[in-house]
Amino acid sequence: MHNSKGNIELHYKLLVRNLLVAIIIGVFAFSVIPAFAQSQSLLSVSSSKSIYTEGETIVISGTVTTVIGETPVTLQLFHQGNLVEVAQLNVANDGTFTKTILAQGPLWKNNGEYTVRASYGQGVVAEATFEFATKQAMVETTDRFEVDAGTSGTFDVEYSIKGGTVKNMLIDPDIYALITVIDSTADGAITLKLPRESIDAKVNICNGSDDVFIILIDGVEVTYSEKDTNSASRTITINFEEGDSDIEIIGTCVVPEFGAIAALILAVAIISIIAVTSKNSLRMRI
Repeated sequence: MHNSKGNIELHYKLLVRNLLVAIIIGVFAFSVIPAFAQSQSLLSVSSSKSIYTEGETIVISGTVTTVIGETPVTLQLFHQGNLVEVAQLNVANDGTFTKTILAQGPLWKNNGEYTVRASYGQGVVAEATFEFATKQAMVETTDRFEVDAGTSGTFDVEYSIKGGTVKNMLIDPDIYALITVIDSTADGAITLKLPRESIDAKVNICNGSDDVFIILIDGVEVTYSEKDTNSASRTITINFEEGDSDIEIIGTCVVPEFGAIAALILAVAIISIIAVTSKNSLRMRI
C-alpha cells in the first residue's frame, strides 16, 4: 500500500510539473512573438536603391506608425559589423523620416553589403540592406599581356578585368599551367582569351575533345565559365574576391615543353626509338 501511494504521489507531481512548464512556454510564446511582430510593424526602413557606387547619394527613408511625442529615430549604418554612420532623425507628423548620405570619403572604401538599422522607442527595431562598390571596383580594364614562353618565344593573352589589375602572367610547364598574378582591390572577375597553341586542356593530352581546366586561386580550386570557344582559342571567366592574388589555369598541354609541336616531336622520337630497337633485335636473332 505504501509503494502504491508513493507512485500515485510521484505521478501527480510529474503531471503538475509538466502542466506548469507547458503554461510557462505558452505564456512566453504569446507574449514575445506578438511583441516582435508588433515592433516590426511599428517601424519600417528602406533605401532608395539596392546598389550604390562611390560618389552617389544614398537615400534612407522609413515610417513610424505611432508617433511618440518628439522621440527621434536612431539610425545606424554597418559594414561587416563596423559602424560607418550614426544619426538621430526627427519624425514628421505623418510618421515619416529621411536621411541622405554621400557615399564618399575615408569611410567608404569597402565594397560589399551594408546594413541599415533603425530603432525607435523601447526595443522597436527595423533593418534593411544594400550593396556598395567603389569606382575602382566597377572599372573594367581590357588589355593584352605578352607571356614569356622560354625557348618557344612569347605569346599574347587578351584579357579584361574588373575589381583589380593584372601584375604578371607566367608559364609553369611542370603543372601545365598559366599563372596570372593580380592585385585585387575588390570582388571582381577576369576574362582570359587563351590561345590553344600555347595552353589547352584536352581529354587525350593535347589531342581529342576539349576537357575542363583546373582553376586554383591561391591554392583553392574554384569554378569558371567558358564562352566564345573556337578552333584557335578558349575564353574563360573567373570570379575572384578582394585580396586574391595568384590564379592558376591548369590544362593538359602548355608551351614550351608541352606544346603541340613538342608533343609531336616527342611522339616521333618515341616511334624512332621503337623502330631502332626492333631493328637491332631482328639483327641479333639473325
